[in-house]
Amino acid sequence: MANPRLDNTPDNGDHESSSAPSNDDWRSSYRDVMAIGEFRSVWLAHALSMIGTNLLNIATSVLVFQVTGSALAAGVTLALTFLPPIVSPLIAGLADLFPRRRVMIACDLARAAVIVLIGIPGMPIWAIWILLFCSVLPSIPFAAARAAMLAEIIQGERYVASTAIIQLTSQLGILAGLVAGGLIVSFVGPNVTVMSTGILFVLSALVVLLGVRARPSPLTEREERPGFLAMTRDGAKLVFSDPRLRTLALLAWLAGLYGIPYGLANPMAAEIGAGAAAAGFIMAGSSVGAFVGGLVLTRIIPPPTRMRLLGPLAVLTCLPLLLWLVGPPLWLMVAALALCGVAGSYQFVANAAFVLCVPKEGRGLAFGLVAAGLQAAQGVGILLAGFFAEYFGTGPVIVTAGALGVLCAALLSVPWSRMAGETIRHMEATGESA
Repeated sequence: MANPRLDNTPDNGDHESSSAPSNDDWRSSYRDVMAIGEFRSVWLAHALSMIGTNLLNIATSVLVFQVTGSALAAGVTLALTFLPPIVSPLIAGLADLFPRRRVMIACDLARAAVIVLIGIPGMPIWAIWILLFCSVLPSIPFAAARAAMLAEIIQGERYVASTAIIQLTSQLGILAGLVAGGLIVSFVGPNVTVMSTGILFVLSALVVLLGVRARPSPLTEREERPGFLAMTRDGAKLVFSDPRLRTLALLAWLAGLYGIPYGLANPMAAEIGAGAAAAGFIMAGSSVGAFVGGLVLTRIIPPPTRMRLLGPLAVLTCLPLLLWLVGPPLWLMVAALALCGVAGSYQFVANAAFVLCVPKEGRGLAFGLVAAGLQAAQGVGILLAGFFAEYFGTGPVIVTAGALGVLCAALLSVPWSRMAGETIRHMEATGESA
């Protein structure tokens, strides 16, 4: 399909004054977005960070398992990558306190420094866990700064396309980590792999430094900067006092329920007599589905329609988990989780709608709070599911998660059906006024 330019703005990376696309040209957003130099730099930095994150997670879990021989210790290692966002709202406000380009660079460099320490041979397990926890913390202000910066670079429907590209890249990063991580570790060992991962974060920081224009902090030097606790309180009030933002946040946090099979992949494979390869397919199923669903939702479905589909898609995302009532074979497990991923691509649209509906001055903190809640919901969900699976098996736990997810999604769908039209008009107005 031809994708003509929407305007005649020179391709210098500064598109803050460009107009929103017309209703007839919304499909051209992908090419328009990739034509923006600053977006390409932000996208490449995100891709490098995602690959680095997944390689780090795999290499560190292998390192811990080799040292301890304990599957539980390896599981705790992976769970730790989800739990830091529980406390990270305290630092999410960095994206609003300081220039966002500077925040992204500092976060990448901080992660690189900590990661090198993790890979030092002979590091005790407790120290590895502490360092791994600390290495994840900067990812929240990084993501908050990135999302807020994209809203300054790109507006309107093209912002939806930009977040779709970012999240599709995330899914590819997960798949690349699952496929490449084990191979790299087998050739050079976990210690060298972990330490080398820091290079990817240094490259990410360099890309942002060279490819993204410096912008001032949303809070000017003349304004009194509030403390982190005050910002966290105000950010929570901003999100949860607005019915539209509150509903979008809760729709995002449903991942804490429908993402539970990812954390139970290994015991699920063991229960059907399969091994690590089967667990890998189970873990990758939802990512494959999310990639396909994201392309369909953002390339084929018109913007007003996709916004109104958020509620129904959230219900459909959780529904396939009820198949575990019949003890599905491996192929049906993977197919069901792929369907979850296809429907779960509603998160792409919900993410963009949330950021564009938040006032500019609070975007970084609000996004950081919701992103932290999403990570925390997934981490706590996996820990609780693992605990109950020890007593009841994986099937009943997954069915229960699916039933709760369908119920919660249905309850959220009712108010969203009344808010979708208003949100569409707000996003269109945001693009036109940019």
